[in-house]
Amino acid sequence: MAAASAPRLSCGALARDLLRAASGLDVSEAAAERAVRERLIGRGHLPGAALQDVAEAYLANLTPAELAALIELVVVPESWLFRDPDAFAAATAFVQRRLQQAPERPLRILSLPCAGGEEPYTMAMALLDAGVPASSCRIDAIDLSQVALTRARTGWFSRNAFRGADLAFRERHFVPAGAGYQISEALRGQVNFSQGNILTIDCATQAGRYDVIFCRNLLIYFDAPTSAAAVGVLRALLADDGMLLAGYAEVPTFCANGFHALRLPGAFALQKNPAPVALTPPAPTPARAPVRAPAPRLVQPRAADPTPPPAPTAANAAQMLADAQRLADGGDYPGAASICRRLLQLDAGAETADAYYLLGLIADLEHQPDAAAGHWRRCVYLRPDHYEALCQLAILAERTGQDDAASLRQRAARVYQRRQSGADTP
Repeated sequence: MAAASAPRLSCGALARDLLRAASGLDVSEAAAERAVRERLIGRGHLPGAALQDVAEAYLANLTPAELAALIELVVVPESWLFRDPDAFAAATAFVQRRLQQAPERPLRILSLPCAGGEEPYTMAMALLDAGVPASSCRIDAIDLSQVALTRARTGWFSRNAFRGADLAFRERHFVPAGAGYQISEALRGQVNFSQGNILTIDCATQAGRYDVIFCRNLLIYFDAPTSAAAVGVLRALLADDGMLLAGYAEVPTFCANGFHALRLPGAFALQKNPAPVALTPPAPTPARAPVRAPAPRLVQPRAADPTPPPAPTAANAAQMLADAQRLADGGDYPGAASICRRLLQLDAGAETADAYYLLGLIADLEHQPDAAAGHWRRCVYLRPDHYEALCQLAILAERTGQDDAASLRQRAARVYQRRQSGADTP
């Protein structure tokens, strides 16, 4: 009897896996398929109903240049100048303090990803406006997209890059040019742009190189193992006493991988924990730390325990939750999920919400986004201010193009700000 052949992957799944391997980006099948379709049409193919066969041949024969073009279609380079101004104010204040302590040592700043240059140029403007000499700081900017970098190096921005009520900086640092504005040559020369992938940066030769790193809204496009690897790179690049600026939804991932948050209003800033870093950092509620996916391995069956586990009660709910977190961190997802389901039988208060949260993380790691969303929404229903669950829902909504992504981001940001100010009540 012939062995059954493996199921044929759709072109979207094939492209998604290829893009993830090449760039680390965790894009949806639909987004990957749209990118393939656009490239095929651009190359003169009109696949119609035969998309699958044509796409398979296309993906099997990708040249490096064509792969780069495909990646360009799934990256999200949109940004604007002085986006989240509190972050630049915090970074500028940090630079000023550091230069007061050691004025002879130039500081290094990294923007990754830098998109079209909006972020590094904003940092250069903020430093200039604060009176920081250009010679005191070096700004490096890295992005995966060559198209975005080409645009960044020109220093030209359309009107869409200028948002918000306060645009006085445009009068100080730009001149009108066609349908947009050109940044001053002095500021343009202060930023060094280069193409690169965060996952392939040589950390050994650049360890501790940067005093300030901007890495905002990148991890939301990675799965859990890739996020952990990216944070490891950033941790290596950042000086031990340096500061990292992240996106609000990424703070939990950084805190689960060797960072701690700083109390800076409006800025999602972090610093490295002193080494060594535990696998799972201590936290008042263990399940709030995102599960870290271990290296792939087979989970061995556990021997039968002659002593049955204690019946779940509200009194031992916290210990059960800690046990579930420990099993999940070790890769025993079925064991962790079993404990969480037993917890759901209880009226265990905070532990019930956190059990749903942990079930959502497990489902997400097992590539079950609908189940993950259902668990996280139950968590938020029980505890509306569950910051980590709100972040995960916002990330999932971004990836799948849901309409509530923006409102979830805003809710999470409000909860984060309350935490930083020490106010625990909504």
